[in-house]
Amino acid sequence: MHNIVFFIGLIFILWIGRSIFIPLLFATFLWYLLNAIAVYYRRIMPCYKSEKCNVYLSKSYTVLSVLLSFASVGFIIFLFATQIKPMLVELYNATPVLQQKLLIFSEYISRKIGFDIDINLIPNLPQIAGYIGSSLAGIATSTGMVLIYLIFMFVEQSSFNKKIDAMPLSRIKSKKLRFILNSIDENMKKYLFTKTFISAATGLCAYIVLHFIGLEYASVWAFIIFILNYIPTIGSILACGLPIVYALISGDTWHLPVFTAISLIGLEIIFGNILDPKLTGKTLNISTLAILINLVFWGMIWGPAGMFFSVPILVAIYITTAQFSSTRWIATLLSTDGKIPDETQND
Repeated sequence: MHNIVFFIGLIFILWIGRSIFIPLLFATFLWYLLNAIAVYYRRIMPCYKSEKCNVYLSKSYTVLSVLLSFASVGFIIFLFATQIKPMLVELYNATPVLQQKLLIFSEYISRKIGFDIDINLIPNLPQIAGYIGSSLAGIATSTGMVLIYLIFMFVEQSSFNKKIDAMPLSRIKSKKLRFILNSIDENMKKYLFTKTFISAATGLCAYIVLHFIGLEYASVWAFIIFILNYIPTIGSILACGLPIVYALISGDTWHLPVFTAISLIGLEIIFGNILDPKLTGKTLNISTLAILINLVFWGMIWGPAGMFFSVPILVAIYITTAQFSSTRWIATLLSTDGKIPDETQND
């Protein structure tokens, strides 16, 4: 009974404190992503992990790699602000017209198949766009808080290990805590970098293909595909479905939607079903069902932001619960094959 009350109370706190937790999660996401990119920049620089590289040169390379990671993320933000956002606004303003075309298209399909389609089952595009827009506006208003969190994370990260050492813990507990934090840090960085790389590659290829076949707002669809690929399963479906639906209701012939469908589904199969599992397979050993349940859970509490962060949160829960005897059963349920990290390996 106490556990149920605690769980309900925790959900209430997460929901009521979403204005604090969501900016903190975005800052943490950016912090992990920037550090992950910086690590890979550092690896391609001269004398990586070499004895010939003196302390001052090593520190200079570290600072340079961080600056390059900030420049990379800054370029994406600049691209969005100057190229994507204006077209996104234009597409949003066109949703009433698109909704009317969708209704006409559904009536056409109804006549062809001889079956009446319930109008209530047809997605309300202006309403959906308004909901997504309000969610993004809510995130945008907290940009200042995200930046403050991010700055302090970079300031504090150099002294984080010293704080762990100064904690009044036994040797075993200290090693266990350090192992958990290092595992979360390593897996999260690898997952976010790999996911960002795959999402960016999918979005870039989608832009080239959609621009070539002549679909309007190719840049917008490519950016949406890039973002939605962070959301497991449902994100991939929406990433393909939205441009295909737009091609169906806006095109004059069947060629455009057919080529759009073949191209995007092919890209999702290559990047999402072949490359993604191979690149992230060693990082995640989590059941697909657990990912879907977790996706729905966080989506209900925090909306699109919760869905976006559902997998990183689940990875942290999986790693943490695997390191305590009382919670290892949770990690076992979350795993794909029942094989979880050995608790004794941190001793």
